[in-house]
Amino acid sequence: MKKVITVAVALCLVLGIGATGSQAAREKFGVDPRSEGAKRVNFETSDEKIRWKMVMPWSKGLLFYDIAVHFCDSVRLASAGRLDIKPFSADELVPAMQSFDAVAKGSAEVGHDWPGYWKGKNEAFVAFASVPFGLDAEGYNIWLQEKGGIELMQEVYGEFGLYALPGGQTGQEMGLFSNKRATKMEDFKGMRVRTPGWYMDIMNNLGASVIPVPGGDIYLSLERGVIDAAEFSSPAINYPMGFDEITQYVIQPGAHQPGIQCALFFNQKAWDELPEDLKWIVKIAAAETQAWSYNWINALNAEAINRFQESVEIVKMDPETLIEFRKVTKEYLDSVKAEYPMVKKVLDSQEAFIEEFAVWRDARSGVTPWPYETYISGRITE
Repeated sequence: MKKVITVAVALCLVLGIGATGSQAAREKFGVDPRSEGAKRVNFETSDEKIRWKMVMPWSKGLLFYDIAVHFCDSVRLASAGRLDIKPFSADELVPAMQSFDAVAKGSAEVGHDWPGYWKGKNEAFVAFASVPFGLDAEGYNIWLQEKGGIELMQEVYGEFGLYALPGGQTGQEMGLFSNKRATKMEDFKGMRVRTPGWYMDIMNNLGASVIPVPGGDIYLSLERGVIDAAEFSSPAINYPMGFDEITQYVIQPGAHQPGIQCALFFNQKAWDELPEDLKWIVKIAAAETQAWSYNWINALNAEAINRFQESVEIVKMDPETLIEFRKVTKEYLDSVKAEYPMVKKVLDSQEAFIEEFAVWRDARSGVTPWPYETYISGRITE
């Protein structure tokens, strides 16, 4: 009998039953705010069949196009075809860089993008795309979902009559494909570089000469010597573009884009008119696309980077150079924040999350899943 009681007490301790003292005074740590509302669904399944059009800046040859199509497929499957979103690639329905305006005006109901393309409309869009030395994929996912990021995204898109949701996270980009081996700060001075967004200004501040080149023109520009180095995207997206055929090096890491974030944006009127059950299907399909895209692209990245290393040398900037890059980047971002209040609001939110997360990031470090021989050689962190 004594043994039975001992086992029962042990089970209670394991399961948290009968807790006393300070433990009992603590409430459950964390709640899902959606749970209560989901218990009392107060809308009916709609029988209306809706047809929408999606526009984007992507050609069919880019994996970003496939991410947009994946979202459309998810909505169609989950709604049993009641909401059918037809994707149109760049220039198929509207020119690539007119997709934002097409959705805002109602010519199409949905768009897919890399938010940084709309920098000229509001500087804060860049913060939802990628920030040099900023949020990585994990950081974007947590910040967007749990720390107010989605609400800030909707505030910025909302200025243009749009409703937005995260719609694809593909992780860190590759660095610069180059015919010049650069690992130190002085190596970048005078280098003619192709890169967009805030990193363009940062590279100029470091003494490089940034030349705007559309993605489709990068190969020829490298081949003809118009530029010395260029970055475009992640390994799997870069591989079909063949940059390794005409360059000798890849300068890593991709500090300019630790996490590539995409968005789905909807014409606000079309969104408001969508039946409630279909709104939930769209939201869940967007979240599924956000999670799936990271896993899909990074599985492909592993294969692509192995192929790349057969044809180019992968070189790493030394720690001192990365630290200097980080300092110059902070100075630049502080100046952008000082000029644009919305940029300050968004970046302050991201930086607050980075600070909060730092203790856990440090506490958990040291178990990077390297191959066995790599780990026991002393390399325990990424």
